Amino acid sequence: MYRHLTRFVSGLSTALLIGLSPNLLQANENSALELVGLWEAKRNLGPEIQGSLTITQTNDTLKAEIAGFKAEARHKTGEIKLEIPGNRGSFRGRFQSGRQTIVGYWTQPGIAFLGSRFASPVTLEKLATNRWRGQVVPVNDTIGLHLVVEEHDDGTVDAFIRNPEFNIGVFMSIDRVEKKSDRVRLLGRYRGSDEEQQLAEGTYSQETGLLSLLFPFVNSVGSYDFVRVEDDVLNPFYPRGASPEKYAYQPPQDENDGWLTSSLKQEGISFERITEFVQMLIDTTTESVESSDIHGVLIARHGKLVLEEYFHGFHGENPHDTRSASKSLASVLVGAAIADGMPIKATDSVWETIYGSELPEDLDPRKRRISIEHLLTMSSGIGCDDWNSPLPGEGEMQSQTDQPDWHQYILDLPMAREPGEEAAYCAGALNLVGRVLESVSEVTLPELIHRLIARPLQIDRYHLNLTSSGHAYLGGGIHWLPRDFMKLGQVILDDGEWNGKRVFSKEWAQKTITSHYELGTEAEYGYTWWVCSYPYKGRTVQAFFAGGNGGQIVMGFPELDLLLAFYGGNYNSRTLFKAQREFVPNYILPAVEDSP
Repeated sequence: MYRHLTRFVSGLSTALLIGLSPNLLQANENSALELVGLWEAKRNLGPEIQGSLTITQTNDTLKAEIAGFKAEARHKTGEIKLEIPGNRGSFRGRFQSGRQTIVGYWTQPGIAFLGSRFASPVTLEKLATNRWRGQVVPVNDTIGLHLVVEEHDDGTVDAFIRNPEFNIGVFMSIDRVEKKSDRVRLLGRYRGSDEEQQLAEGTYSQETGLLSLLFPFVNSVGSYDFVRVEDDVLNPFYPRGASPEKYAYQPPQDENDGWLTSSLKQEGISFERITEFVQMLIDTTTESVESSDIHGVLIARHGKLVLEEYFHGFHGENPHDTRSASKSLASVLVGAAIADGMPIKATDSVWETIYGSELPEDLDPRKRRISIEHLLTMSSGIGCDDWNSPLPGEGEMQSQTDQPDWHQYILDLPMAREPGEEAAYCAGALNLVGRVLESVSEVTLPELIHRLIARPLQIDRYHLNLTSSGHAYLGGGIHWLPRDFMKLGQVILDDGEWNGKRVFSKEWAQKTITSHYELGTEAEYGYTWWVCSYPYKGRTVQAFFAGGNGGQIVMGFPELDLLLAFYGGNYNSRTLFKAQREFVPNYILPAVEDSP
């Protein structure tokens, strides 16, 4: 529908001459009708530093250079640390392979909208004697907004906003667009409020065609300059442009990332049904802020990738925020640590592992009984709950400033119940798994993730969400390449192996996707993976999945040897469940032939 809005505006002068409806007569320089259409604004906010990082050793001194900035590195017992002045970024790594490489991670400054910092893996290869170089690839700090301005039959004008990175439009209901002279205002209500407020204000220039708006809700990045989107632009507002070609299936390409590839037909999946499904996604129109916003769909069967499709400007080299779906890394990581020989097991006491014999004198006896398994199953009994007040949840933990160490914040909370009594969703308690692993291994969590998960699973690029104290956060928010995040589910389907290499035991894989507790109303919980079932060809098949805000899903069906992945942008919207509730049972499963 929006492809015709520009024609509507350009035809106003003709309409005035032939005397059409009174509503059209309002379309003059002081009318909001002049703004009807689709608008786009983009802001690229950095980060300032990325590219080649070079470290050179002269005598006992290590010097680093990146993007024209220089810094001296601290070097102690094989570990290297450096910071670029002005809070521009830092690096931490270790010499490996007889000083042939330096393996570590780059920490970038907080991104503008959320303030989150990320740690990204970096490997520096030896160039010459005492000289190493590697590529720093941080999270791009970008924000894109689409503003849809619409006229209604009564002549009123309203709007809505789509934003792929954070879906900020879901927090604003724009009821009226006002334009007086060159001044523009968006009026409406913030989510949870009945009071009409000014949501944005700015100017429109007929000369430049720019609509400049400042949103107080996102004022950390200043105003946005919107330009009108023309019909012939291949714009990411649409799944694949305003006038997409008919979908033609192509099997995924071999990217040398460990995935074997095949075709739908060869792996027993209906080409016709999946083609119909993808075409439906391409034809989906964005009618409101609640419209489905699918960024990617991938399917693997029998360990081979058979479908890889992206929409709304996303692609396979675009790391996606997986939100709470990346919680599921925690169980994979613990299983890999056990398989690696670390002195740790699921029944170990969390408090004794962290504190050893120096337990706090006033420790609640129930805390001493909390095991690692209790953390992985959300059954620790600690008084936190992300879903139900009045217990503090993830939001309270992240917004408070009295205790910047989120591990300690959770450790200090009182107990609400006996460990193992019942499950309550608490990202902060699950995050304690990272503290436990660091206590046992005496290395940082990013180093463990690199050694135990990323390297065995052939994952080179990812971005770990960091806490305010700089620790890697296991409560969610890791950015992964779409194909790479799927690998966590495939390892479970393959009983703990990736391409024939053991990552964790078969027993751990089975425990991970075994239901331990009821959590919520629609699914049960294993070791940081959800467990549910679907109807399939007259019977029921079991599934496990990692799920995150916005529609992030990696879902496996062991009986069918099937793995699915969805990535989306419906953050904080009721539409985020559409993939698992509609697309999986109505489109994907009916297309899958029964396993022989």
